[in-house]
Parts: sequence; C-alpha cells; structure tokens
Amino acid sequence: MADKPISDYLQRLSLNSKGDSVVKSPFVLCFGELLIDFVPTINGVSLAEAPAFKKAPGGAPANVAVCVARLGGSSAFIGKVGEDEFGHMLADVLKENKVDISGMRFDSSARTALAFVTLRADGEREFMFFRNPSADMLLRESELDIDLIKKAAIFHYGSISLIEEPCKSSHLAAMAIAKKSGSLLSYDPNLRLALWPSANAAREGIMSIWDQADIIKISEDEITFLTGGDDPYNDDVVLNKLFHPNLRLLLVSEGSQGCRYYTKQFKGRVPGLKVKPIDTTGAGDAFVGGLLGRLASDLNLYQDENRLREALYFANACGALTVTKNGAIPALPTIDEVERLVSEVAA
Repeated sequence: MADKPISDYLQRLSLNSKGDSVVKSPFVLCFGELLIDFVPTINGVSLAEAPAFKKAPGGAPANVAVCVARLGGSSAFIGKVGEDEFGHMLADVLKENKVDISGMRFDSSARTALAFVTLRADGEREFMFFRNPSADMLLRESELDIDLIKKAAIFHYGSISLIEEPCKSSHLAAMAIAKKSGSLLSYDPNLRLALWPSANAAREGIMSIWDQADIIKISEDEITFLTGGDDPYNDDVVLNKLFHPNLRLLLVSEGSQGCRYYTKQFKGRVPGLKVKPIDTTGAGDAFVGGLLGRLASDLNLYQDENRLREALYFANACGALTVTKNGAIPALPTIDEVERLVSEVAA
C-alpha cells in the first residue's frame, strides 16, 4: 500500500466532527510502542560497564495505559509486538493490569523492540535501541481497530510512532478517526533523539502534528529542544511558541518540583510531593496517566482551575510514587497508594 501524504490525514483531522460522533466510553486509548527495557542490575554505570541486565516491560504509551487502569480507570492499548516470547509476555502484562488489548497486533516477520537503558553516575540517561525494524514500526492502517478508536474519550500518543512507515501513516489515520469521532487528543512527544535520523528530523516530526492536539505534556528539556534553545522557564516562550490556537491544556512537567499548566483562560504551577527517589523511569507516564484517568470521566475538568489543580496534584502524586520504586510498570501506583501519600503530605 502506498504511503499517503501527511496532508491527507491533516485534512481529515480538520473535518467537523458533528454528525459523525459516537457514544463515548470514559476510557483512555493509548497508541504507540510497547517494548522490553533491559536495565542494569546495579545503578550508576554505563551500558558497557553493566555486569548484567534484567528485563522490564516498557514503552511510554503502554505505561500510561497501565497507570490509568491501576488507578481504577478504563484503558486500552493499540500497538504491535512480535509473534515471539517477549511480545506475548508484554500482552500478558497489559492483560494482568486490566488494559484492553483487543487492538494489539502481533507480527510474525519482526521481533518485539528491545531497549537497553541506564542512568549513569553523571545523571545522564543512556539508551541503546534494537529495532531494525521492530514489530511496533510495522503496524499498518488496515490493522487498526476503528471501532475501539471511535469509542475512546481520550486518544493518547507520543512521537516515536511517527518516525518510520508504515506506523507513521497508521498513527496519522488513527488520529484522524479519533478527532472526527469527538475524542480528545492527548500528546506527549517523549523525545528519544537516538531513534530519529537527526535532531532536525525529530523537531520537524514532533511539530508536524503539534496543532492537532487538545492536550500536550512536555518537559523542560523538550521546550529547549523544540524552541531551538529558548528558556524553558519563560512563560512567554511557552505561550508564544508552543501554545497553539486549538490547544485546551498545555502541561510542563518539572520533575520533583511539580508542573506548570497553561490554558486559554489561566496559567499556574502545582507543586510536587517530596519523596526519596530511587528510579525516575516512568514518572512522566504516571503523571500523564493520573491526569488522563481523571479527565476521561470529567472531560471539561480543564475549564475549572480549582478542579484542574486538584487533578494535577493527584497526577504529581502518581509521578512521585513511581520514582520510589524500580522500573516503570512495576512502580506505577494504585489509587490507595496515591490517596495515602496525599493524606500523609496534608497531615
């Protein structure tokens, strides 16, 4: 099948959704990569220095889906893994966490993606990816579960699925379906520069769908990267360069410091919760999952600043708890753990 130009999908995204909307379920549908992370058995070493590695399920969109479900919400995942032991292990992990995997596909001709990742002693994260190509890159538009996409209250995605065809065209098509059916589009670029052909390709790829999202979450480092070196703490930089006319909510994650929020009506900051960090993997995904789970059952939440601040404080607590344990999915919190932490801080 010939690849369709981006303009085809963007035209479909701009279609009026009236008359084509369907009854929405309060669930979050996450689209993108699901892979195996190999993490050193000891902290603070480079990949070359690591004596051994342990495997862990990974992939930002999948982490978000699990987080939503673990907090008591409803979520589903669309993506592709290999028809191999790792692929089936990942499917089982999602099922065990009550994530709907009816939109997941298996590829017999490509392996499940692998990533070796470590946090070096100097604080820098080091990645090495094995996907040449991996199954997640080979999801085709014909394999999309269209009915599942149409029913989602929120359609969440990253940018890694935009790097290679045919997954790129499938991503754009899924966005078009979700937008036309009235879903909120949630975008966390989750920059992984090592996967893109170049820094310019990454910047252009990430920004190519920027103005389609209703909700965007970015980090301070991503602001600097996307703006060509501008100050990530400057509200004018964020509002003038990254807040587009159709955006409903822009979030800037600040790690342990909390987050900033920007809407057309108001802006502010919500503080983080102090914990003893062990492993920051998955913290941003837990933050996103915590917020989207709340938003799925209250889609106008972002219009009320008090309700938004409460939801963001809850999301900050989700992120904080995740850094107190190793791994991403194993560290994602339950609703009871989040409520306990919030109560302890308030006491």
